[in-house]
Parts: sequence; structure tokens; C-alpha cells
Amino acid sequence: MTTSLPSRTPAAPARPPLLTRALMLRFVSMVGASASFFLLLSAVPLYARESGAGGDTAGLATGALMLATVLGELGAPRLIARHGYRPALATGLFLLGAPALALTVSGTMAWIVAVCFLRGLGFALTLVAGGALTATLIPAERRGEGLALVGVVGGVPNLVALPLGVWLGAHVGYGTVSVAAAAVALVAIASVPGLPDRELMHGESVGVLAGLRTGALVRPGVTFAATAVAAGIVVTFVPLAVPSSMSAVATAALFVQPAVSTAGRWWAGRLGDRHGAARLVLPGLLLSAAGVLLTALIRTPVAVVGGVALFGAGFGIAQNATLTLMYARVSTASYGTVSALWNLAYDGGMGVGAVGFGVLADRTGYSSAFVLTGVLMLVAAVPAVRDRRTGPATRRP
Repeated sequence: MTTSLPSRTPAAPARPPLLTRALMLRFVSMVGASASFFLLLSAVPLYARESGAGGDTAGLATGALMLATVLGELGAPRLIARHGYRPALATGLFLLGAPALALTVSGTMAWIVAVCFLRGLGFALTLVAGGALTATLIPAERRGEGLALVGVVGGVPNLVALPLGVWLGAHVGYGTVSVAAAAVALVAIASVPGLPDRELMHGESVGVLAGLRTGALVRPGVTFAATAVAAGIVVTFVPLAVPSSMSAVATAALFVQPAVSTAGRWWAGRLGDRHGAARLVLPGLLLSAAGVLLTALIRTPVAVVGGVALFGAGFGIAQNATLTLMYARVSTASYGTVSALWNLAYDGGMGVGAVGFGVLADRTGYSSAFVLTGVLMLVAAVPAVRDRRTGPATRRP
């Protein structure tokens, strides 16, 4: 008589860890750059207005910041290829922090724009070098979840610093906000030497210009850019558009938007790893547009907070889904290019939104300008639908 041994079900392979020492160290520079950026993002337009600039002119501060960021992002991949991740990231943190110390030296629009321009160049380097480095530290099979975790860590400074900068400017003074924004960026430089550098680059490198000719990268980038246009409008003009009697509503909205956006990024990352990030791009766009349309009821507190929350949910989903999709379509050597292209869409969209909306609102009023923005965002549904039908592109070796 023979006895058969019970069959064993093969154990599922262990999932690689997300929280490595290198990623934890990277979080330090990420938090420093994000906090420095968001402390002044909405505070600077208010400082410009109090210094004598009009609402549409104040938008030039955000526009200059984003223009410089876009220009810096175009050159960042070449700088990274020549010098590596660490020097580019450290230089970015310095340029983001040091000019902030000089913001309140003068209240002229030219000075404010110059300071914002320098900070934009620094922010570009932290985004492209830091983003590409971060992507190499995340296992490919957990990319969506890993980028969601990165979004949560990066979103906490956004959540706190954006409304805090406005509050501190009103109650303590814009000089204090500027010093705080400088300090968090400059202190974070100490974490950079412990990060890895060139050893994580593998495969064929695709340049920025080649990436701009690659539909698999351009389609999600264009869709995300449409939501970024609205992001530039929300952070710059919601505090200016609401009546002065509703200043608490503006502060609440600036808190709600990044909070919901961070939650949206986390949810999208978890779901995207299981079912594919491409399926989430279009819903993210549609939610964002719906939120902007609801925000058009600018004199209704519930509509403003609810609209900004709805926009934040869609924006967070679009952030994670588009970035995950773009990284999945290239080799690790091209992560710098993907980081540059995605951040070009982000910052270029924010800059266009800030400048264009100021001019538009000056002619139509804030409510009509929000409605027009929401409608125009829907044009980006065309590449989103096409990309969804196309399916995943083959990764280059």
C-alpha cells in the first residue's frame, strides 16, 4: 500500500520591498523641495497684489515660475546624463531655496518675477533628477503603488505648505514665509550625498526631442497637461476669486485640493497595478473637468470646496496613471526623459493656466472663466480615448 503525499500549492513569490534605505533617504530631498515650492506658490501672487500688482499681473509670478521650470526641464536630462543625479538634485535644491531669501527685498513685479524665475530653474532640476532617481528605486512590478507612495510623501508638504504659506503671509508676514521656504530646501541638500547615482541607468536612452515624437509618451502627457492647466488656475486664482468675506473658504479649498489629490494618487496606484494604468487616465480627466465647472459657482462656499475636492480627486488619478504609463513604456536610461516630459506637461500646463486665466477672467469674470476652462479641458479626452484603445506600448530595450 502506497501513501501519497499531499500536494503543495506553490507559494506566491515574495513581492520586493518598497521602503528601502535609498528611497527613505530620497524622501528627505523630496519633502524639502516640495515644501519650499508650495509654501510660496499661492503666497507670492497675494504678496504681489499687496505690493500693488493687479490680479491678472499677479498671475505673472506663477507664470514666470512655471516658464523657468519648463525651460529647466528641457535641459535637465542632458545635465543628468553628463553629471549624474546627485549634482543635479543638489543644484536644484540650492536654486530653489537661496533666491527665496531675497523675495521681500523689493515689492516690484520685476523683482518678484526674477526671484520666481530662478526658483523655477531649481525646481525643474529637483523634479527631473529627483523623479528619475525615484523611479529607479521602485520595483517595476510595484510601480503604480510605489509612485502612489511617493505621491503621498510628496503630497503631505503640499497639503500643509500651500494653505500654511497663505496663512503665514497674512498673519506673520511674507518675509517669514520666504525664510521658511528657503530653509527647508537648503537643509535637504545634506541628504543628497547618500543617494545612488549613475549605477541605476540601463538600456537605450531616448532624448526629450525623440520623446516628443513618440505618441505612446505624448498622448498621456497631453491629457495630463489639461488637468495641470486647471491646477495652475486653482492654486493661483481661487484665493483671488472668492469674495473677501470668504477668505476662510479659500484656505479650506487650498487644504482640501492636495488632500484629495494625494488620496486619488494612492487609490490610482493600487488599482493601476492590478488592472492597468491606461484605464484610469480618462476618468481622471473627466473628474477634473467636472470639478472646475462646479468651482465656477465662486460665491457658494459648498460649491467652491466641493468643486476643488472633485478636481483634486481627478487630478490625483491623472497624475499617477499618466506617470506610471509613461515609465512603463521606456527603459530605465530614459527615466530622465519621461520625468522631464511629464513635468513639462505639469509645469507648462500650470503656467499657461495661471497666465491665461488671469487675462481671460479680466474680460469675462471669474465664474465664466472657470466654465470655459472646464469645457476646454474636455478636448484632451480625444488623446485619452485613443491611448486607451491603443493599449500598452512595447518597452524599448
